[in-house]
Amino acid sequence: MVCAAGLVAQTAPPPPSSILANFDKVVIMVGDEKITAGQLEQIIDSLPEQSRARARGPNKREFAEQVIRVKLMAQEAKRRKLDERSAVKVQVQLQLDQALANALYQDISTDTKIDEPTARKYYEEHKGDFEQARARHILIRMKGSPVPLAAGKADLTEDEALAKIKDLRAKLLAGADFAAMAKTESDDSGSGANGGDLGTFGRGRMVPEFDQIAFVLPVGQISEPVKTRFGYHLIKVEQRDSKTFDELRPELEKRMRPDIAKKTIDDLRKNGQVTLDESFFAAAPAVPAVPPPAPAAKK
Repeated sequence: MVCAAGLVAQTAPPPPSSILANFDKVVIMVGDEKITAGQLEQIIDSLPEQSRARARGPNKREFAEQVIRVKLMAQEAKRRKLDERSAVKVQVQLQLDQALANALYQDISTDTKIDEPTARKYYEEHKGDFEQARARHILIRMKGSPVPLAAGKADLTEDEALAKIKDLRAKLLAGADFAAMAKTESDDSGSGANGGDLGTFGRGRMVPEFDQIAFVLPVGQISEPVKTRFGYHLIKVEQRDSKTFDELRPELEKRMRPDIAKKTIDDLRKNGQVTLDESFFAAAPAVPAVPPPAPAAKK
């Protein structure tokens, strides 16, 4: 059973046009019980997201047969009065409660209105999360790097790689062109061919050591050597900016909704009239370890 508080709510896609056109059409009859196209669509919506496309497409008939088997078995269970058993009633009620809990979570996380002051406050507190940088780099690999060693190049030790990148940095500070040097010296063949250009990236896209420098280094400056598992880097940030509140508002609200749903559910628990028998739920006393038997005395 999925805990509602931990459920990642997924908004169901709209039904196919064929379903909308035949929403009330009866497509399955099991005894006297009717299932319309719309009801079948709602059943499919309750499936995990990765299963919905198959149930609407290549497995449509197979899924219908599964529904029929469940209905037939449920009807037989009722004829045998199994639904009157206490254990079954408890299970049915729990499953109903779970369905309602999940429906509430989705309702809160998709339909809750977020006013502008609340969204703007979140934006100001998390503005850095949406910052983007455009940068170039030069990489000098060292022994153990996952970057393949290019033909004709020496497999440098860490000290040798550090010494080489320090020498390159000195040349850059003296006026050498960063892009031209990246093309001839960088061991990152992909970006090196483009003058070390990494394009635009957001926070968390690069390895942590690189990411940390890329978002604090002043634009236009050349970093000190930065060590990662790939080797040593020189980084030059060419641009850094962040989208405006208005541009980000839909994304902000999407990010905020799970936290709002969790807080709402936490408040329900905090303010709900709940009583637990603490003696019943008390932790069981630890079972003392049984010491190993003493070795037998030698005769």
